[in-house]
Amino acid sequence: MVVWSAGLLLYRLTPEPQVFIAHMGGPFWATKDVGAWSIPKGEFDPESEGALDAARREFREELGVEPPELAWAELGTFAYSSGKKVVVFVGDGAGFTASDFTFGTFEMAWPPRSGRTATFPEVDRAEWVGLDAAREALVKGQRPAIEALAVALEGLGGD
Repeated sequence: MVVWSAGLLLYRLTPEPQVFIAHMGGPFWATKDVGAWSIPKGEFDPESEGALDAARREFREELGVEPPELAWAELGTFAYSSGKKVVVFVGDGAGFTASDFTFGTFEMAWPPRSGRTATFPEVDRAEWVGLDAAREALVKGQRPAIEALAVALEGLGGD
């Protein structure tokens, strides 16, 4: 069975294109930077929830702020090597202020095999970065979304 996720990829032209991405939280990602960032996204069941509704919900859950009210466009569906599929929506986030986040949390056994449970943020920071930085920072399965956005922005004269 395919696992589905949906996410919101904000971009802005300042004057070079930038995207808004989040660094994954928890002990595994704490000391990593390359390949440790993500588009704010999360899983959903396409039988019971629309992809855009899920993407908006996950943005809110991960960052603790409402996603901006924009004309979201579906950028595409991107497959991870694991088979997971991520539906990415883009919007011009030039007016979005990246601040006042209250990151969502998750629990896991930590330290491993200790019998204790610890709470960690789903993401531990989020920021605007240029497209080249995003290509390096994002997990491998999400990098094609940056390429698709770059192509779309070329048509607007943005890259």
